Amino acid sequence: MNTTELRNELIARISGIEDVEFLNAIKTILDYKKSEKIINLTKHQEQELTLASEEAKSGQYLSQSDMDKKVKEWLKEK
Repeated sequence: MNTTELRNELIARISGIEDVEFLNAIKTILDYKKSEKIINLTKHQEQELTLASEEAKSGQYLSQSDMDKKVKEWLKEK
């Protein structure tokens, strides 16, 4: 089934629905998809994210509580 056929089938099926709650659920899904934003990254940003992902996979990260402790230490130094 191609995109046009699928779209037409969905339109036909939605047209027959009388359940307001169900229609609102479909609307919520459609609104969510519509509100997704595409973020265009620079090559540098992509490289940074790749590096961060690799570091996390190899266990090179701090937990939130450890990071909170470090921040408190830094603030005490100032």
